[in-house]
Amino acid sequence: MTAEAADEWRGWRVAAEAALYGPDGFYRRPEGPAGHFRTSVHASRLFAAAVARLLCRVDEALGHPQALDFVDMAAGRGELAAAVAALLPPGVAARTRVYAVELAGRPAGLDGRVQWRSEPPARITGLLFANEWLDNVPVDVAEVDAAGVARLVLVRRDGGERLGEQVAGERARWLERWWPLGGPAGGPGARGLRAEIGLTRDEAWAGAVAALERGLAVAADYAHSAGARPPFGTLTGFRAGRGTAPVPDGSCDITAHVALDACAAASPLPGARLLSQRTALRALGVTGARPSLALASTHPAEYVRALANAGEAAELTAAGGLGDFGWLLQPVGIGGVPLDDVRA
Repeated sequence: MTAEAADEWRGWRVAAEAALYGPDGFYRRPEGPAGHFRTSVHASRLFAAAVARLLCRVDEALGHPQALDFVDMAAGRGELAAAVAALLPPGVAARTRVYAVELAGRPAGLDGRVQWRSEPPARITGLLFANEWLDNVPVDVAEVDAAGVARLVLVRRDGGERLGEQVAGERARWLERWWPLGGPAGGPGARGLRAEIGLTRDEAWAGAVAALERGLAVAADYAHSAGARPPFGTLTGFRAGRGTAPVPDGSCDITAHVALDACAAASPLPGARLLSQRTALRALGVTGARPSLALASTHPAEYVRALANAGEAAELTAAGGLGDFGWLLQPVGIGGVPLDDVRA
């Protein structure tokens, strides 16, 4: 095999990094993520309102500091950052510095209150919110061979795959602890056949938490936990609103669900908490309750607005959909998570 042909095969982490974030990568395209898929941010302004309420709770837990930070990680085109800035009460807004963190350039027309950065600030006092960030942190993929040995999956630019070297070192230790492979799928104690190795996500999350001097870091994402890992992995692609094969050529999003329990353990700080999005949003006032029918006769316009809000809230909290997202909350230097009044 020639050196050129050998170079065509790369691990999924390297291939996806180039396909998503390289000079011509998917996340540098002018239409942005919203042109291809719908997140909680795009589903309803109620999501931004809930995040704004959470920031206010963090502000209270911090004792109302002179400067309060809101950091929107993987900000897309700044939709969440701009909406939160617009929804804050005046007294809180006057003290808040809003940052959108994204590799793509600043979009035209973005609210001037939003500071655009390629990296989060070095010191943060407030709320760092990462909505669907970790699922786009590229990972290595492993699969067992015919002998039950876990090997790295190599991929070409056209999406073709083959097995490479045996998984070893830190990656093997991560698999053994968080997503064991090597045995039959299905049944009690079964081990899966394919997995995404979440070391890069653990490191990314630990780095984000390290930027917080005081406050709260939140990751909201597609997630799974130990004991319920998908036996064949979750790597997939999205293009123009549809799921597609993951092809690392820059034409589609490449994503995989997140082992949020492993990310939580990667932080050296105590107090990490895992909730479903349904639980977290309900604690922040997004319930999906339908308005009273009596309102329809007395205040019909108000009833229609309330009914629309109830529909949007139901989508954000739906079982089998956005409501099943995981929220990982990590407090730093505050007494607890500002959702301590709810149960998981």
